[in-house]
Amino acid sequence: MANLPSDFSYSEDHEWINATADSVVGSTVRIGITSVATDRLGEVVFAELPAVGDTVEHGETCGEVESTKSVSDLYSPVTGTVTAVNEGVHDDYAVINNDPFGEGWLFEVEVTEAGELMTADEYASANGVD
Repeated sequence: MANLPSDFSYSEDHEWINATADSVVGSTVRIGITSVATDRLGEVVFAELPAVGDTVEHGETCGEVESTKSVSDLYSPVTGTVTAVNEGVHDDYAVINNDPFGEGWLFEVEVTEAGELMTADEYASANGVD
């Protein structure tokens, strides 16, 4: 399992944002799914992502990720407006598994409100990750 970036924040639904919880509101953050999620899902074969301009709400479904094992809802860890979508994942879904905290990011949101977010240590502890 990949190391969890310590400067990211995490949701209980296995999404990450590339910022610490105290610096989220008013900024634009990238969102993706964690290595814990990709390990549990298996090989990702499709992702339905929100569109640029969509409003997402923390804790609410905003898309889905389909793998060889299952289909899982994608939940937004923050509330705000989608400003970008990583079109590269549609060209190669394997990047979500291979680099979930880097090139496998899913979308960006201009944040108006943060949901309940955990530090890397809190997320690791909650999910039995070393």
